[in-house]
Amino acid sequence: MRYRLLLILWIVSDLALFVELYALAYFLRVGFIYSTDFPFSQFIRTVVVVAPAWLIVLATTRTFVLGRNQKELRNAAYIAYAALVGISLFVLTYYFFYKDSFQGLSRLLLLEAWMLTTVVIWIWHMIFDPLKRIVLRRDPPAFPTLIVGVTREARLLLQAMEKSRNPLKPVAVLDSRGAKEKDLAGVPVRGKLDKLEDILVKEKITHLIQTSDLEQTLNLLSACRRHGITYILLPSVLGIVEKDGHMESLEGLPVTVVRAGRLARKGKRL
Repeated sequence: MRYRLLLILWIVSDLALFVELYALAYFLRVGFIYSTDFPFSQFIRTVVVVAPAWLIVLATTRTFVLGRNQKELRNAAYIAYAALVGISLFVLTYYFFYKDSFQGLSRLLLLEAWMLTTVVIWIWHMIFDPLKRIVLRRDPPAFPTLIVGVTREARLLLQAMEKSRNPLKPVAVLDSRGAKEKDLAGVPVRGKLDKLEDILVKEKITHLIQTSDLEQTLNLLSACRRHGITYILLPSVLGIVEKDGHMESLEGLPVTVVRAGRLARKGKRL
């Protein structure tokens, strides 16, 4: 529920910012007056019509995904792309509805609107993201997460998740062979996989991350399906290291691809 409310707030604020930034671009270019050659009422009506379509384009870039780091340059590029599509939709829509006053549409106004939308929306996302993470991690966490496997990769993952205050908050660790450690990067190790069902129910687990024990994959997947839990698999479980693997599409089906050329270059360096 917390995440849904935050997501609604995020979406509504983005829509409001989009309209307000276009209005600001209008007044910066035309002046703080109501021009008769290029009426503000027509301009803002078009912006309001286009805003939902712009938001849909932004959503298709997965900007609103739960664990997306809003500070990444890739995320800024997605926002810039969506802003550019928004400008294109605005021009087409304005021409369709107000062809007579289309000549008054300034190219510099469009450029300012694109720049303002890109920069301000990105800044707002970078401000909202840490606030969202703090709210989602408050006890009880919105997304209690179970880690399966006591490994070096699991430890590094837990440390990274804690450092970035990831919305997924690990609350327990299990290992098929058992482990001597009482905790892993501050997360309690609760025993072997025979406690899986109890942990899933008692801790109200929403996400399970498998970091080892490949032979247990089918059992873990089955348990996740029964309880409606999101299953996540680290590439290292399959022997894919670092950033070799990429998700791609093969005839419409998602596949993980490891490029042979990259592996060959790494082999030469070793």
